[in-house]
Amino acid sequence: MRLVSRVTTGLALVMACAPAFSLERTLPIPPSGVIGVQEAMLSPDYWVARAPAADKLIWDKAQIDAQNARLLQSDPTMYDLRKVGPTLTRKQVESWINKVSRLPGKPLFDEHDQPIPQSTIDTVAASVALDKIPDSAPARYGMVVHRVSLRNFPTSLRAFPGKGLQDFESFQESTVFPGDPVVIAHTSRDGQWFFIVSSRYAAWVERSAIAEGSADEVFSHAEKTPYRVVTGDKVRTVFTPEAPAVSELQLDMGTRVPLANLPPDQPVNGEGAYASWALELPVRAPDGSLHFQSALLQRTVDSRADYLPLTRANIIRQAFKFLGERYGWGHLYNGRDCSGFVSDVYRSMGVQMPRNSGDQAKSPVLQHRLFTAEDDHAARMKALSEAQVGDLIYIPGHVMMFLGRVDGEPYVIQDVGGLVFRDGTGKMRWTKTNEVSVTPLLPLLVDEKLSYVDAMTSLVRIR
Repeated sequence: MRLVSRVTTGLALVMACAPAFSLERTLPIPPSGVIGVQEAMLSPDYWVARAPAADKLIWDKAQIDAQNARLLQSDPTMYDLRKVGPTLTRKQVESWINKVSRLPGKPLFDEHDQPIPQSTIDTVAASVALDKIPDSAPARYGMVVHRVSLRNFPTSLRAFPGKGLQDFESFQESTVFPGDPVVIAHTSRDGQWFFIVSSRYAAWVERSAIAEGSADEVFSHAEKTPYRVVTGDKVRTVFTPEAPAVSELQLDMGTRVPLANLPPDQPVNGEGAYASWALELPVRAPDGSLHFQSALLQRTVDSRADYLPLTRANIIRQAFKFLGERYGWGHLYNGRDCSGFVSDVYRSMGVQMPRNSGDQAKSPVLQHRLFTAEDDHAARMKALSEAQVGDLIYIPGHVMMFLGRVDGEPYVIQDVGGLVFRDGTGKMRWTKTNEVSVTPLLPLLVDEKLSYVDAMTSLVRIR
């Protein structure tokens, strides 16, 4: 995750030796203020038509499965939940918590731009209850029952790093989704939060969003076949007053849900199932235990019997399903951030990735070209000239997806807060987007002197 702000603090120091970038030509600025973008470019078909071998399979299922296995085994930011346990030690749990539960060194503000009292911050910090971690304990398992935020402290307190920065919650880390298996590692002092380990992240989550079961129950359900894969940006199960826990439950792109083993003529929650898929979803009983409940997903919504084939055309079409969705730090605002956007697109094709942009950029498993201060502008431009559809371009704290070229100009799709560039007179312009946007790459600036190109840290290719 992480968003490029209008001026990225400290980045100019890191890249001080990079040359300033000047445009060879000036792209038109339409009324939207998004430089170089015509209305036709807001259609996936525009880019699919330009993609070479758009429908050619990049990896088959066996290759994707092998890649995912390597990622789980070799990337230190990923967690193989089957290998977590059977016993958790105090040292292990403390290291997980200390990695994420770190207070910022600057004052925090509430949603009204008022300073949050230090006493409130101290209470939040004490709630992690490190003193209550036993020397060792059996690993506990659970499943996520609805989309829910992962927090770096066990609190729902909304805190922001500065005035007017309500798009960046300081206690927000990520999000987990219905059916995600987790290991329950610790409980907050007030008993209302679990510290959980998912396959891609370890953080705090509201206890009410986790149903606890045995390892066999959790993993059997997660791997059960047949299943449906959500290929839309967001879909919802059918409304049902008979089963509120699974009524209009949101399922995000890439979510895999097993089908319920029911006779086709048997009603589900008071409704016939012939025009829908009958799903089997995890639910939380009043005592916190894991149970399963059938729910319907209309056949007309965007889902498939398996993951989409990994092709350039599908990468483009999946990315465009998020076009215009509001930026959400750590998946806040029922959206996603830059790294969540690209990883959810690939997840719909079965490809797993680390959660955060910095981890994606340097993963030892993903094919990448790293850039350092030794790489001059010409070297970076050469690398860009070889970019292919779906490649991921990283600058500190941000990731973009390569879409293609128009008259030699590279374009990307990105989940970004705003665009900084110079107009035809050389004047600095800033356009607020705060959404998934199509943009050219070359005009974009981090600050007055540093271009995105000269700030690049990595170029990742999923193939």
